[in-house]
Amino acid sequence: MNADQSGMKLLFVLARAVTYATLFIGLFLVYLPSQLFTAAGVRRGDNFRAPEVAGLVLATLGGALAIWCVLTFAILGRGTPAPFDPPRRLVTQGPYRLVRNPMYLGAATALAGAALYYRSRALLLYDIVFLMAAHFFVIAYEERALARVFGEDYEAYRRRVGRWLPRI
Repeated sequence: MNADQSGMKLLFVLARAVTYATLFIGLFLVYLPSQLFTAAGVRRGDNFRAPEVAGLVLATLGGALAIWCVLTFAILGRGTPAPFDPPRRLVTQGPYRLVRNPMYLGAATALAGAALYYRSRALLLYDIVFLMAAHFFVIAYEERALARVFGEDYEAYRRRVGRWLPRI
């Protein structure tokens, strides 16, 4: 494969990753929370104080982490976060060198930031449900699929890197 073909292939992977990530973010981090806001009658207040600033910082950091994960999947793994178009290579670098599931943590952090910004218990509850669903999905599907596809490389990675918390 020449450099032009390799570059086009990477560009195609990046386009797929951005498309799937946008759909995921649009559904789980924008549309569903906005429906919660509408149902609960939540509106942004007129005051912009420390909780709102902290919420924006958390949401920005969480979003940045999620984007870093998507780009890492595309560039190093040659795939996307979507289960039907997963990385072709095991990704253990970037944010994945610290924890095995940083993308979910980034999304949950962004949601927690939004909950703080809007001072919304409903959104905080949604965030907790999101994390629980992610945890069960990881255990029931992702870890088994990764072990099947990547074998001993994944098992060694799993022993070395924590699922949700960094190991000391």
